[in-house]
Amino acid sequence: MVDWLTMTIQMVSLAMAVWCLISTFRDQPMLVPHLIGMGVLWLLVLGQVGAITVAMVGGERPDETVMFVSYLATIALLPPACAVWGFMERSKWGPAVIAFACLILPVLLVRIEQMWSPVV
Repeated sequence: MVDWLTMTIQMVSLAMAVWCLISTFRDQPMLVPHLIGMGVLWLLVLGQVGAITVAMVGGERPDETVMFVSYLATIALLPPACAVWGFMERSKWGPAVIAFACLILPVLLVRIEQMWSPVV
């Protein structure tokens, strides 16, 4: 895993969550800038997924490979799925969906980091 990329994803994700929560409390629907932010976040996530995939093909593997790959798939699919859902919800709750996804993503990254390099 690329540690600096993980930290960047977590910081961008938390910043997006705050921004979307502010939009929710101000009764604003999800707008194109929210989608652009989620697109940037998704590109960062895809970079991390790509780096992990290259490392796994190179022979590095966690102990629980099946669970690890399922977490990896969830991390890769969470931003676009919630962006589509949030954009379809034209009320103030659209940004709340994005905020939820952006709060879950750092937790998933911490868990995948624990699985990748467990503390002995």
